[in-house]
Amino acid sequence: MPTGSRRNTPQGTKRTPAQKTISDAERELYGGPLRYDQSYVRHEGPLTRLSFRHMAAALPRMITLVLRTGRQTDPRAMAGVVAAQLGQGVAAAWGLVAVNSVLTNLFAQGPTAEKLREALPALSVLAVTAVIAALLMAWSTAMSGRLEPQVERAVSARYYTAVTRVELEATERPEVQRVLEAGRFGTDSARSMLGLSVGVGNVLIAMVAAAVVLASLHWMLLPMLLVIALPKGWGAVRSARREYMSKLHWIDHRRAIASLLGFLTRPHAQGEIRVHAAGTKLLKSYEEMSRQTEAEQRRLARAQAFTDLVAGGFAGIASLACYGVLWWLLADGSLPLAVGGTAVLAIRASTARLTSLVQQVNRLYEELLFLTDTEEAIALATANAIPATGAPLPAPVRQVLVENVSYTYPGADSPALRDVSLRVRRGEVTALVGANGSGKTTLTRVLSGLLLPPAGNVWWQAGDGSDGVELREADRAGIFASVGLLAQDFPRWEMTAAANVAIGAGDRVRDMDRVESAARSAGVLKLIEGLRHGWNSIVFKGYERGVQLSGGQWQKLGTARSLYRAAPFLLVDEPTSALDPHAEIAAFDSLWSLAEEGHAVLLVTHRLAATANADRIYVLDQGRLAEEGTHEQLMAVPDGIYRSMYTAQAAQYGATAPAVPSQPGHSPASDANPVKGGPQ
Repeated sequence: MPTGSRRNTPQGTKRTPAQKTISDAERELYGGPLRYDQSYVRHEGPLTRLSFRHMAAALPRMITLVLRTGRQTDPRAMAGVVAAQLGQGVAAAWGLVAVNSVLTNLFAQGPTAEKLREALPALSVLAVTAVIAALLMAWSTAMSGRLEPQVERAVSARYYTAVTRVELEATERPEVQRVLEAGRFGTDSARSMLGLSVGVGNVLIAMVAAAVVLASLHWMLLPMLLVIALPKGWGAVRSARREYMSKLHWIDHRRAIASLLGFLTRPHAQGEIRVHAAGTKLLKSYEEMSRQTEAEQRRLARAQAFTDLVAGGFAGIASLACYGVLWWLLADGSLPLAVGGTAVLAIRASTARLTSLVQQVNRLYEELLFLTDTEEAIALATANAIPATGAPLPAPVRQVLVENVSYTYPGADSPALRDVSLRVRRGEVTALVGANGSGKTTLTRVLSGLLLPPAGNVWWQAGDGSDGVELREADRAGIFASVGLLAQDFPRWEMTAAANVAIGAGDRVRDMDRVESAARSAGVLKLIEGLRHGWNSIVFKGYERGVQLSGGQWQKLGTARSLYRAAPFLLVDEPTSALDPHAEIAAFDSLWSLAEEGHAVLLVTHRLAATANADRIYVLDQGRLAEEGTHEQLMAVPDGIYRSMYTAQAAQYGATAPAVPSQPGHSPASDANPVKGGPQ
């Protein structure tokens, strides 16, 4: 155990297994252990306590699940696999019958030459059967290779489609996020299960064929196979359950290790990796945490060795007993010598197949557990999905009206929004300002339809005084189509420059003329066209055509993405934080141009010099709407929040705020709650 692992543990407090093995790296970088105790592992339920009997009963369900997916993705390939497996089973049965015929002829009375001639037909059947079995195996391999990637794609598509449609609020809940994250590890299990199912099916059919032949020779030969199978089946279930529980127990730990290594190659971290020696710290932490996983692997290996020893010992005893029964049948004369030879061959072949069966069922059972995670994640995601239907938005939408909206994030102690009311009109620039944590980003999420407030209403109106459509009743796809987002932490896709702009319109057919026009308006066209590969340059270092962009260049590219989308409502959050002064001015000019063209621009920014020309300014303070008005109106409010923030920024440039009128006019703060159907 690493030194110092007992620190920060209150005296008299019972330490959990995770705390007993916590490393300094876990404590220092992550604040505690990255492993769930068994009592907190969600999957420590009936599924992980299955006995061999339950697992055997679950085996048909495993195979049926995979076969159904295979039939849905490629029916012809699935039919080919099934036909090949059945054919191999029939071939195995005919092979044993032919072997028995050969041995019967060889052990019969008469000259050797005559016995060999009589055995030739059976030998011919045996040879033909072997050729047919080889052809069927090749056919099965070809069909399985064609089917496996399709099955994986089908399951992965179902999972990721479901996950991307989950309500944003649901993903904020840890219990939901954990299920969705666990489901990710089962997407490739479907492919593994198909291959394993084919192998298991092959072995089972061959064993059934051998069992039929043995039963036809003597009824006591059939139970002998089952006696050998039981110990190995017990070992398979025990091993699979242990391996699965370990993976669940260490899921966060492994994810953290991958994250540590990922930072070492990410371009944005390279400065601190070298100058701050962060790379040394990450590597040291990686080695320390990896040693913990290595210790866990050693524990699993020791446990597996013991299980194999016990299962193998009992299987050996069972095999010895089976051969004893066979010897007794031969000595008693109940079984002819030729039949005994066939039985020995069948038992030896079946024992080898049984070993393969146990190994494959072991893996199949484990993959089933992970695929079950995926199916559960899909079900949970579907239950928490954004509705696919709803009332259509009025055409055209002219404004969005927010009435008395409150919102609290799951697990939060206080609301992010408290009784907020405002309106966003097309043809205007609406500014949203306030200190960090005042609720600005949350409000933009509500306006965009990503969050549904538990209290209050959000109306999408045509601007004719009608009620319009309320957010909860609206077709959310229509709302998303009407909104363009430019967040401060917008995605930097590892794609070409053209794709980074065009992805703003989703799967709409790319229009390069409009892509270039958006880039020109964002001030990034000359940069992109000057790259060696132009628009086909991959804007991420490390690819063959990869290039490195600065933060400001990325921000311009993100702005071009939003402009290309051309949505009637554009919500921008700190769009100029990485731009130089001239580029910042140009960016704000382009936003105002959009408003003049009839778009609604909601501007979230700390650059208050840009808000002076906004048509309407809303000031949030600790989730509440504190002030509202134009720049001039808000600057006329003595001790106002906006005035204080603006004056503080102006003082950095040696400027002073205008004097407060001795008799200020009506303060908009007193009219901060517009009502539905009020003045447009």
